Amino acid sequence: MTTGRITANLPSRNFDVTAIFYGRLGFTPCYRDDNWMILSRQGMVVEFFAHPDLVPDESWFSACLRLPEIDNLLADWAKLGLPADSGAIPRLTDVTEAKGLVPRMFALIDPDGSLWRIIEDTDT
Repeated sequence: MTTGRITANLPSRNFDVTAIFYGRLGFTPCYRDDNWMILSRQGMVVEFFAHPDLVPDESWFSACLRLPEIDNLLADWAKLGLPADSGAIPRLTDVTEAKGLVPRMFALIDPDGSLWRIIEDTDT
């Protein structure tokens, strides 16, 4: 059996803006050059590549973050006062519950239009 980790690779139009936004979410810088930036938060890593021409409304980039419990993270991020309006970028949704494989989740859209699904996964 192989053990490892998977990290998300998302676009950033401007690393300064991205670093500030994710810094407010509790992420700290690990690496940065002109084309790549790596941020982490309590062992969770997200990597960004430069994409200055990205149109946030047209972004199809996404990542999933699976945690055993999502309410505390949502409470932390809700303090930032991000809008919940479905057309806003960035935005933060409330928890939704669906039947099937994804019992509870919330979503975050970053300033570049990337969708984060934060999924409660009790097997994590």
